[in-house]
Amino acid sequence: MGEMEIEKFLTDPADRGKMSASTQNQAFNAVLFLYRQVLKIDLFGEINALRAKTPDRLPIVLTADETFAIIDAMSGTNSCIVLGAP
Repeated sequence: MGEMEIEKFLTDPADRGKMSASTQNQAFNAVLFLYRQVLKIDLFGEINALRAKTPDRLPIVLTADETFAIIDAMSGTNSCIVLGAP
């Protein structure tokens, strides 16, 4: 495979939304490692693969009041929770 085939290999799944950005980065680095370290082949051209989009994710964090409301709503024998324990 040359640069053009590697670009297609990395672009196609990203273009179809079937590859996450981290997976694409890992695949790209694995291909570079294979060529440089194992096959001892330098890739002379640039590889301009379409980059997969990183999703916009917001962390879900509960406030202290929300946490206590959940704990207060729990029942049963295994609902003993110690807060502030080391």
